[in-house]
Amino acid sequence: MHPRDVLLGAQAGSEQLPVCDHYSGVEARMRKSLQLQAEMTQEYGTCVFDVTLDCEDGAPVGGEAEHAALVTELALAAAPDARVAVRVHPVDHPSFDADVAQIAGRAGHRLVHIMVPKVESVRDVERAAAALDAAGATALPLQVLIESPAAVHRTFDIAAHPRVQSLSFGLMDFVSAHGGAIPSDGMAAQGQFTHPLVVRAKLDIASACHAHGKVPSHCVVTEFNNTDAMREAARKAAREFGYTRMWSIHPAQIRPILEAMAPTEAEIERASDIIAAAHAAQWAPISHAGQLHDRASYRFFWQVLERAHQTGRSLPSATQTFF
Repeated sequence: MHPRDVLLGAQAGSEQLPVCDHYSGVEARMRKSLQLQAEMTQEYGTCVFDVTLDCEDGAPVGGEAEHAALVTELALAAAPDARVAVRVHPVDHPSFDADVAQIAGRAGHRLVHIMVPKVESVRDVERAAAALDAAGATALPLQVLIESPAAVHRTFDIAAHPRVQSLSFGLMDFVSAHGGAIPSDGMAAQGQFTHPLVVRAKLDIASACHAHGKVPSHCVVTEFNNTDAMREAARKAAREFGYTRMWSIHPAQIRPILEAMAPTEAEIERASDIIAAAHAAQWAPISHAGQLHDRASYRFFWQVLERAHQTGRSLPSATQTFF
């Protein structure tokens, strides 16, 4: 049997998302993002990032309907294997219903998810799900943005909703919601990993996602010209905060995210050796390099290999056949 079926149980049916979610809202940048996705898919042999077309920050005030029509046409015109999503306006925005009716109604079959910002409660999720259903996009997953202290408080309930696929952390709105109680450094590449209130929010969101089998997606780094800061933030998000996906807001951020979120060559080699030996033993316990391994550790090492595949890393021949 395939390792996913043997080791992950009910989780085997969950979708494996690319580790990077790239946002753009200006027409020229949206088109370039889709082109870059196609080029990097060919380079890596798998789609390594989603492209999310942005209505919330991309649409000019008064031009929401025209912008929704634009992203719909871009989604419909994307390559058949493209992974395209759309961020609509919040559920309490006057354009929300029109966004969903236009975008999900016409292009829902081409989208991988709809992102809903400023979700405050399960009621907001239900409102968004009902709008998608009314538009005929009954199978389209929801991803949601957690952007306030009250929303953080409700993350476990929000993550438990069956329509929710992933929770993202909205750093800048979260900091602003504190009325100056968190200094501006709390929005910076380094400060966001040290201020206790921001750290607590990130850990709550990651914990809620992992408790319910959902994907925690880390917030943006606004210093997009600082590659080292981007790489270190992505490394911290993955290695210390439990995030398995991260936002990009500039093409230069995509490769550092992939690099930081990917397992090392040594980790891939060890995981491959253990999974290959476990498969040969029909998943019975084995001894490897003086350590006992069974299905509990097999599950971990299989997930290392899945992450390597998601980030376009080369896999040893012994386990390449599983992908």
